[in-house]
Amino acid sequence: MKRLMIVMLAAVALVAAGCGSGTPESLLDKDELVIGVRPDLPSVGFRKGGGFEGFDVDVAVYVAERLGKKHRLIPVLAADREDAVLSGKADLVVATYTISEERKQKVLFAGPYHISYQDILIRPDDYRIRNVRDLRGRRICEVEGSNAAQRVVEERGVAAEVKPYPDYQACMLALKQDQVDAITTNDVILAGLARQDGGGLRLANAQFNEQRTGIGLRRGDVAGCEEVNRAITDMYQDGTAAKLLREWFGGTGLHFGTI
Repeated sequence: MKRLMIVMLAAVALVAAGCGSGTPESLLDKDELVIGVRPDLPSVGFRKGGGFEGFDVDVAVYVAERLGKKHRLIPVLAADREDAVLSGKADLVVATYTISEERKQKVLFAGPYHISYQDILIRPDDYRIRNVRDLRGRRICEVEGSNAAQRVVEERGVAAEVKPYPDYQACMLALKQDQVDAITTNDVILAGLARQDGGGLRLANAQFNEQRTGIGLRRGDVAGCEEVNRAITDMYQDGTAAKLLREWFGGTGLHFGTI
């Protein structure tokens, strides 16, 4: 639980940093919010039947309710998150959207609502990969719209072979068929994928590159950003965040107690 407590306290502190300045037009003026969530990530944001389920989905619903707004969820893949905000297709994007300086040039971020780490998913019989350095010379999957694999190469200086795939389901198939050696991204995404697969794929628990996951909204909507931040703070203070993390990622091998 130590890691969970650190994540909770850090998230509360970071959301208090503010949203900058901008124009008065705001999502707060709308009766219904359109919220983009992932349809392809088990336990995070996943399409099931006629709806969606997962940690991010529950966060989206919590925020909308705290704002006193009706909400409608739409699917948004990794490559479509920025466009969903810029085009006005979505008022909010709650879709494993890691906050970065590059992305902040186009999108305003509330949060983070979760702090995790980049990790590595490997086959159950592969003990060669224990940390990010072990990816040298290995084939790693890169999902379109995600920058996780490139971060290994560019930020960590690891000479891995990056192989592109359209989505994580294609990555999973490639991993199981020995077409790639590893998948690397946010640890909660990997935990959800392993949990759904049930075939023994496991996290290396390498835990590198802190990931600050935020809620994307239109630049300039400072009032909306500040209210979303208040909702995120409430989510941690009333115990909802801890409950949701245990519900969706408990028993997945994610090491909440190692930091």
